[in-house]
Amino acid sequence: MYVVKSPLSDANLKTVSEALQGALVDLVDLALVAKQIHWNVVGPRFRSVHLQLDEVVTLARAHSDTVAERAAALGVSPDGRAATVAVGSGIGVTPEGWVDDTAAVSTLVEALGAVITRMRERVTATAEPDPVSQDILIAITGDLEKQHWMFQAENG
Repeated sequence: MYVVKSPLSDANLKTVSEALQGALVDLVDLALVAKQIHWNVVGPRFRSVHLQLDEVVTLARAHSDTVAERAAALGVSPDGRAATVAVGSGIGVTPEGWVDDTAAVSTLVEALGAVITRMRERVTATAEPDPVSQDILIAITGDLEKQHWMFQAENG
């Protein structure tokens, strides 16, 4: 059932919907990973890392909403269910239990790096079929790369 009709051709819509769905899954998982580490980080840099993790959570949640709404605007039902995220995310396994601040930062560097790599692929994939979606993905990638830089600088 299609409630909203996309202005894109079927082939372009397929490409764009896959890119948006993949971005949604990665962003939802990034928010979950950052929040899990936020709750469990310990160490001398606890406060600064704890607060920086919340920045990533806020960013990922806001961007996931933008991506989901773009998909809906194109007539594609966004899927952010836990099972879908668990199967489709490009982020590795998050450490269990307490995480020292250095490991927390390293985990975020890896998670952000994985999401950025996949986002850049989506930017390329959406260039021709839908520059509007591509623009959204470019903005998200820029924000993620800023956080990636900041977390890398934490462990110098």
